[in-house]
Amino acid sequence: MDLSHRVTMSDGLSIPQLGLGVYKVPDADTPGVVVAALDAGYRHVDTASLYGNEVGVGLGIDDAGIERDDVFVTTKVGNADHGFDATLRAFDASMKRLALDRLDLYLIHWPVPSTDLYVQTWRALIRLSEEGRVSSIGVSNFHRHHLQRLLDETGVHPVVNQVELHPWLQQRELRAFHAEHLIVTEAWSPLARGRAVEDPTLTVIGERHGKTATQVAIRWHLQQGNVVIPKSASPERIRANADVYDFELTDADLDAIAALDAGERTGRDPDDD
Repeated sequence: MDLSHRVTMSDGLSIPQLGLGVYKVPDADTPGVVVAALDAGYRHVDTASLYGNEVGVGLGIDDAGIERDDVFVTTKVGNADHGFDATLRAFDASMKRLALDRLDLYLIHWPVPSTDLYVQTWRALIRLSEEGRVSSIGVSNFHRHHLQRLLDETGVHPVVNQVELHPWLQQRELRAFHAEHLIVTEAWSPLARGRAVEDPTLTVIGERHGKTATQVAIRWHLQQGNVVIPKSASPERIRANADVYDFELTDADLDAIAALDAGERTGRDPDDD
């Protein structure tokens, strides 16, 4: 397996295209999960203050014995910590839990438009970047109008927008905006919370390639140019999710997957916060 492929961001740094998501992995289990992923060749771990497992992520990285510069770590500021000063405090708390002296990517987890603080929160991330405390800054779950407001009011665009994205929610309009503004698209819930596992279309495509429907979905993300972070706590599935570099989806395969798009979310709409 070759997990070395990276996507270059607009700040000149790069992010491993395939990573491990640890949403809903209990903190006590997280070190073992992270070690299993790093042993399998992963070099990208995505967590958040909301997940309650930043301590476990840090312990797993330490236990794996991988050079710190070789592991890309993302975490996110939570909804209750929006605002300039609150975000700076939240960052310090996350770094203490992770036990790291440097963070690769810090994201605003949700825009939470009801509080109207995401621009102030973004200004805090800009400050952290300017001070060299975090290498790259971005957002998560931002619609086009949220992104445009950041651009209009600060002149600084996120290098990444991590959004729900899978064959049933392909986010074409948003991805086009990302491409126009050099924002990397990162997919959470890339398997639509397990919907991909037994989907007939993906299963048939997989049978042609000797792969599972899950592997077809992950390969689809990679060929779309998305950064993708499938979550699993099983070492076997972690390895299987990475076994996607020895085949390529055909144009006919891609057309069949494109036809699955129905605008269907598994999570909430960011404007509903």
